[in-house]
Amino acid sequence: MVSCDERDKRATKVIYHPCLIVEVFSPSTEGIDRGKKFQNYRQISTLKEYVLINAEQIMVECFRLNEKGLWELHTYNQGDEIDLISVDFKFPIELLYEDVIFENLQQ
Repeated sequence: MVSCDERDKRATKVIYHPCLIVEVFSPSTEGIDRGKKFQNYRQISTLKEYVLINAEQIMVECFRLNEKGLWELHTYNQGDEIDLISVDFKFPIELLYEDVIFENLQQ
């Protein structure tokens, strides 16, 4: 969770005004992360991006609030550069998965 809001500057335990929330999901948590959690997170007025990192394959999904107030999905796969607009940060997706060994490697 990242906040760029002055009201959270001195926060030590809780951030109330995040602009970015990132979750790593697995098959057992995917439904909750995509469903109820995201539904609740969308009520946060300062939230601009919600990122889901797949724990079973190289794939990241970024839900981004557009200028019309609608959530758009941006999917990143192996070889892509992830662009987190809310915090002005770009990086190759491989950095997230460095040293990760997938158990269910599908060939």
